[in-house]
Amino acid sequence: MIGRLHAVVLDCPDPPELAEFYRAILGGRIEPDDEWIDLVLPENGGRVSFQHSTGYVAPAWPSDDGDQQLHLDIAVDDFDAAHEQLLALGARALETHEGFRVYLDPVGHPFCTVR
Repeated sequence: MIGRLHAVVLDCPDPPELAEFYRAILGGRIEPDDEWIDLVLPENGGRVSFQHSTGYVAPAWPSDDGDQQLHLDIAVDDFDAAHEQLLALGARALETHEGFRVYLDPVGHPFCTVR
């Protein structure tokens, strides 16, 4: 092992707003940094971070040309309850499959709920 994962960092136009969106889903606490916002997760102290990007362009879903680049899988206990809560937060539902559902966050990053 060479190192340890410190954070997954998402580019976005408004880091505090997107951090609050994911805090509402994952829990945790928000810690501002000099260059971005960290969401420190409650279970293991892992981080999802949000970095300002002036020229942010949302990735495409689905995409076979490499544009998607990254997505988060979020485990949920109840697909239907999570679906309603995510829509209320501003997520956009895209696809439903056996065992997972695909959404876009408010700035277009794809993420999935999984069982």
